[in-house]
Amino acid sequence: MSSHRFEDKLAAHGLSLRRGAFHTLQINVGRRCNQTCRHCHVDAAPWRTETVGEDDARRIGAWIEEHRPPVVDITGGAPELSRHFRYFVETARAAGSHVIDRNNLTILGTPAFAWLPEYLARHEVEICASLPCYSPENVDAQRGQGVFEKSIAGLRKLNAVGYGTRLPLNLVYNPLGARLPGPQPELEADYKEALGRDFGIVFSSLLAITNQPIARFAEELRSQGQWDAYLELLANSFNPDTVQNLMCRGTLNVGWRGEVYDCDFNQMLDLQLHDGKPLFLWDLKPADLENREILTGIHCLACTAGTGSSCSGAVVQ
Repeated sequence: MSSHRFEDKLAAHGLSLRRGAFHTLQINVGRRCNQTCRHCHVDAAPWRTETVGEDDARRIGAWIEEHRPPVVDITGGAPELSRHFRYFVETARAAGSHVIDRNNLTILGTPAFAWLPEYLARHEVEICASLPCYSPENVDAQRGQGVFEKSIAGLRKLNAVGYGTRLPLNLVYNPLGARLPGPQPELEADYKEALGRDFGIVFSSLLAITNQPIARFAEELRSQGQWDAYLELLANSFNPDTVQNLMCRGTLNVGWRGEVYDCDFNQMLDLQLHDGKPLFLWDLKPADLENREILTGIHCLACTAGTGSSCSGAVVQ
C-alpha cells in the first residue's frame, strides 16, 4: 500500500491537515520501561537506555516556565523511570499546567515506587493507565504473564488515594490483534461493570486507542501476514469527521533529546519537524506552530479509522 494512501484519503474529501491552536506539550522521556508489551509503538523495554539527560530536561523545563502550556503530558516508556519525572511534574504544576501521567500500573507495585500514588494525588496529576482488557487472559497475552493481577493491585492503590472519584483516572484500551476498537461508550460501560463487580475498582473514563502499525506491532503484523489486510482495514474505515479533532492539531511532542514532532507516533518514525534544519523545543514558540502543515504517513490511517484515535481516545462519537 502506498505511503501516500493517507494523503489520498484527505484529498478525496477536500481536506488538509494543519495545526490549530497549541494546547498540549507531550514529553516522551525515553524508551526505558519495566514491561515489554506486544502492541507498544515505542518499542519500550527494561533494556532500553534512551532517556532524557539533565541539560535537556532543564531546557524543556525552562520552556514550560516561559510558555505555560495548558497541558503537559508525560509519557515514555514508563515515564516515572526517568530521574527527571518529578522535576517535570512540579515545574509544570508551578507554571499552572494540567499534568497527565501515562502510567502502566505495574510500576506502582515495585518497592522503589511505593511513593508514587500519594505523590501523583498531591500534585493532582491526571492518570491515563494502560489496561487493554478487563479479562486477565487478554491482558497477560498482550502485556506479559501476571500483568493483569499487578494492574488490579495498582488500581486499588490509586483508588485508595482518591483516583477514580476525586481525581481523574482514565483507563486505556487497545484491541488484541489487527482490528479496530469497539464503540468507546459501550466498552467503558463494560469495563466499569466488570471491574466494579469483580474487584471493586472505580475509574473516570475509558480511552479506546487503535493499535498503530509501528515498531513491535508492525513486526507482529508482518510476521503473521496481516500487514496488508490491517492497512486495508484502516483505509476502508477512514472517517473524514475525525480530522478536525486529531491530537496532532494541538499537541507538540518532544523527544528525550529535545527534538520536536507532530505526535508520539511520528517520533517513533523519526519524522522530526524541520525548518531548514532539524527543530528542537527551544527553537519554537507556540505561535510558530499555528497553521503549520502536519507531517503525515500511512500510519495516520490508524488515527482516522472509525471513531478515530488519539492519546485521549476516540475523537468522534
